[in-house]
Amino acid sequence: MSRDAPLKAEKDYSDILKEEFPKIDKLILQDTDYTEPLNKLLTWEKKTRQAADLSSSKQVLAKIVDMLANKGQWDELNEQLILLSKKHGQLKLSIQYMIQEIMKYLRDDSEYNVKIDLENKIKVIETIRTVTENKIFVEVERARVTRDLCNIKRSRGKIDEACNLLCELQVETYSSMEMFEKIEFILEQMELCILKGDFQQATVLSRKILKKTFQNSKYESLKLDYYNLLIKIGLHKNEYLDIAQYYQEIYRTECVQNDEQRWKDALVHIVYFLILSPYGNLQNDLIHKVKLDNNLKKLEIQESMIKLFTTKELMRWPNVKQIYGTVLEKDPVAFGGENNKIHWEQLQKRVIEHNLRVISEYYSRITLGRLNELLDLSEAETESFISDLVNQGVIYAKVNRPARIVNFEKPKVSSELLNQWSNNVDELLEHIETIGHLITKEEIMHGLKV
Repeated sequence: MSRDAPLKAEKDYSDILKEEFPKIDKLILQDTDYTEPLNKLLTWEKKTRQAADLSSSKQVLAKIVDMLANKGQWDELNEQLILLSKKHGQLKLSIQYMIQEIMKYLRDDSEYNVKIDLENKIKVIETIRTVTENKIFVEVERARVTRDLCNIKRSRGKIDEACNLLCELQVETYSSMEMFEKIEFILEQMELCILKGDFQQATVLSRKILKKTFQNSKYESLKLDYYNLLIKIGLHKNEYLDIAQYYQEIYRTECVQNDEQRWKDALVHIVYFLILSPYGNLQNDLIHKVKLDNNLKKLEIQESMIKLFTTKELMRWPNVKQIYGTVLEKDPVAFGGENNKIHWEQLQKRVIEHNLRVISEYYSRITLGRLNELLDLSEAETESFISDLVNQGVIYAKVNRPARIVNFEKPKVSSELLNQWSNNVDELLEHIETIGHLITKEEIMHGLKV
């Protein structure tokens, strides 16, 4: 059973170990076998543990790890890690230190001249995971080796296994882990969920990160990774307005603002996805704000598209496709490739909806035939679009099928008619009063002249 180190050790073995370690080192170099020096080290480990000498205990455990790692005895190291972690009275910080020392040999950029093959590396990681299970004081070490194991499985194409392993870690609750590393872990969990195709879980994970955290400039790189992952989720769900807002966050980032190529890319996609977004108060507000952005003047095509959708004039879909089609097809995120065919359909839909809103403002009544001509649609398609916009509350319209007339003028209820009549009467009385004053004035002036 492990325990915390007392405030003061019962005995200090540091001076004794300074004399003993050189002897053990000499024995390690002379002896091809590791049994004798290991037994001596285990004897000292027991003495330091029983005396609760944390500093000396760490030194002995580090020596055991170094010896076995340098001799390539990974199976023995795994066995010793399990045994020593279960010793009665073992100090928690000693276990933690031993695990940290072992982890140094697992790094690809390790400063030690010890190479470990992949299979042995996996075995050591699994041993560390076993030893650290349900132990809060080594939760960070467990998370780090689990991440290494996930990277190995990911490189072998085992995405589902890697995702399940990493997502079982609740790193947001780890008090000893720095915020930067926590966010890195959650981003990797999100990425694996996206690769697995579990976009619902990726969305849940994204909510574990507070967006206000990214206001700190030191998290800029993580902020960009975070919003790029959200964009992938948004593209899967066709949530165009959300995607436009994610690109806005990227666009506002300082490092992006300082790089012309990057802010242009972000601004281009803001325009595209705002245009693809269904009409609404927020969409309308954002698209007009983007229109006022001075940087938009450097993007002629996108500026032209914004003007089309913010000007109360009709657009012809064939003309829109002919003018902008070549440029739009080159964009791999929004319109390029087979996967984005649905975005072309949505763009055509937005053009038609824009035209219907414009027509509803200029016409109170229009024949169905003429409306079909203006929208370049069949009668059934026109009725379908009118129904959709009416249901969304964007326009008011009624179709008289026998007469083939569409009425865009909203009938006034009795209260509105009474209010209008009352206002008209008030205006009439004001005019009469004004005229009375003018007549009186003329009479007075005429009387003076006489």
